[in-house]
Order: sequence, then structure tokens, then C-alpha cells
Amino acid sequence: MSAARARPTEPPLARAGLIALAIGFLGCFLFVPLAVVFVQAFADGARHYVDSLADPAARSALGLTVLAALVAVPLNTLFGLAAAWALARFAFPGRGLLLTLIDLPFAISPVVSGLLFVLLFGARGLLGPWLVAHGLRVVFAVPGILLATMFVTVPFVARELVPLMQEQGSEEEQAALALGASGWQMFRRVTLPTIGRGLLYGVVLLNARAIGEFGAVSVVSGHIRGLTNTAPLHVEILYNEYNFSAAFAVASVLALMALASLAFRSALGRPVDR
Repeated sequence: MSAARARPTEPPLARAGLIALAIGFLGCFLFVPLAVVFVQAFADGARHYVDSLADPAARSALGLTVLAALVAVPLNTLFGLAAAWALARFAFPGRGLLLTLIDLPFAISPVVSGLLFVLLFGARGLLGPWLVAHGLRVVFAVPGILLATMFVTVPFVARELVPLMQEQGSEEEQAALALGASGWQMFRRVTLPTIGRGLLYGVVLLNARAIGEFGAVSVVSGHIRGLTNTAPLHVEILYNEYNFSAAFAVASVLALMALASLAFRSALGRPVDR
């Protein structure tokens, strides 16, 4: 890039105004609410904060949130890799349909997707009677929460990798195969190093969404305290019970998880080298 193109063209006053506007917007709508969460979490003292997190219902909710992320992240990462490989490397009938299905969780409300699981796996749903007859519970149980979390996080890895792999092309992979590399060797030594940063970028976004999902999980969970409540649902229950400090204490843990994901995402830099 030439020096003329790299040199900013806006007047210094305009640049300063835009920067101040951006910082002010972030301060009002991001930093201040985030600070309020931690201030309210410790409003009744550090001891109450620790007791709120040590409560069995809170520990169960946080544990279920972590479990949902541990299930959704690896499975959707594998699916995203396979889907991105197929979409970026091959032309096949139904390719457009596959792209549409991957984008489906972005297109519909999470509450609607949760309702679809209820209509499919509920006691009076399409598969509900068969599940009840075999002693299986999906809705209002942990399996329903895992399915809902997986559904809403499907697109992140695939949508991060497809344009990246299309831009890079397949010449290096074809050269590796021509030199006698096996399919696994080609993937491990050629493909994975070139898409690694984009893959990690998508995984971070996937994990953040899995931890914070509320709408779909709220519909399928049944709000059974200590059993089917994730951390976001537990925060809502505590807040509705006017137990504000405990609600903000659990919310602060979610905020720390989100900040850790964002910090890791920032450390990765841009998913595509300039």
C-alpha cells in the first residue's frame, strides 16, 4: 500500500470528533452498563457475592451453561469444518440449500427455534409420544437445552471459514496431493495452518453465543431451578424475585466469560492476513 493511500484524508478535527463519538457511544452503551453489573454485584459486600455464587442453584446453572458450551463448541466446530470444506471446494446439487440451512438460525428468532423443538419433541409433539413411551425426555430436560444451544450456534464456524477458504483457493492442496500427500496429511499440514486463525475466530464467537444464549433455551428448559436453568435463566429468576445483588453476581460471571472470549478474539487479530 502506497504512502498516499495510507495517509488519512480527513481533517484532524473530524478524526478527533469521530473518535470521541465512538468512545462516547461505547461508554454509554457498553462500559457504563458493564461497570454497573460489577458495582451491583458487590453492593452487599464481597461475602454476599461469594455466597450468591456458592448457592447450589447458581452452581448448577453455571455448570449447565459450561456443559452446553462444551457440547456445542466441538460438535459445531466439526460441522462447520465439514460444511465449509464442502461449500468452498465442491459444486453439488443442493449447495444453495445447504447455505440457506446454515443461515437459518440467523434468520429466525431464538424463541421460535425453541418453540420448534417443543413442537417436535414435546409430550404432544411429533416425536413426543414415542419418546415418552421409551422413557426419554428432551424438552424440559438437559438434552433439549443442549439441542437448542447447538442449533443457535450452528452458523458461526462455517460462516467464518467459507469465504476464507474460497478466497485462498485450493492450489496448495492440489499441489500437496500431486506430491503424494494423503488426504489427512494435506488437511493437517496445508489446509489447517492456512485456516487456523479463522477457525479459532469462529470458535470464539460460537463459544460466546453458547454461553449467553437465552431465548431458545428459555422455551425448552421449563425453568426448573437446580436442574434445567442455565446461568442467563437463573439471572432472570433472581431478578424477578428482587434478589438483585445475587442476580448481578451471576451476571458478573457471565460478563467475565464474555470479556475473556472477546480478549481472546482480539488477541487472534484479523482472521485473514492482509
